[in-house]
Amino acid sequence: MSKIDSPDPEGLMLPVPGVDYGPLDGLLGYALRRAQNALYLDFYRATADWDVSPQRFAALVLIARNPGLRQGLLGQAMGLHRSGALRLTDWLTAQGWAERRDAPDDARAWGLYLTPNGKRRLVKLEAAVAAHDRALLAALGDSGAALKAGLERLAWVATAQSTAPDNQPRRQKP
Repeated sequence: MSKIDSPDPEGLMLPVPGVDYGPLDGLLGYALRRAQNALYLDFYRATADWDVSPQRFAALVLIARNPGLRQGLLGQAMGLHRSGALRLTDWLTAQGWAERRDAPDDARAWGLYLTPNGKRRLVKLEAAVAAHDRALLAALGDSGAALKAGLERLAWVATAQSTAPDNQPRRQKP
């Protein structure tokens, strides 16, 4: 896979001495982006044996918990466009971790299921990811649970603002 196609994060986004970040240091979104990059790198370290991104792990969990899940619904649950859900599904099936099966109630549709290999892989991944998450929460101490709750609330607030009926697109087409 080329670096352009790689789902790996590019690297840490730690402040570089001597670089003036201007208003970026005061922005919540920029701080979240820095934290997200660091979390992705740590996630990759924790799951290095399996070449699994957080997105691929989430897809495996959702398919395991929802046998027969349709690809479109998987994409919706993960906030992906159709093409992203297709690429993700193709990758999982190419690894032999998931398979497409005809839907019993609709001959034109199919659902996603974990293969026996995918189920075994998910057991190992869930253990590694749970240990990774426990280590992060332990490092944060008492503020870990509050931070998680705050991030969940932020997701709801940002979603509500971006989907409000009077909300105008922030970017104008040229």
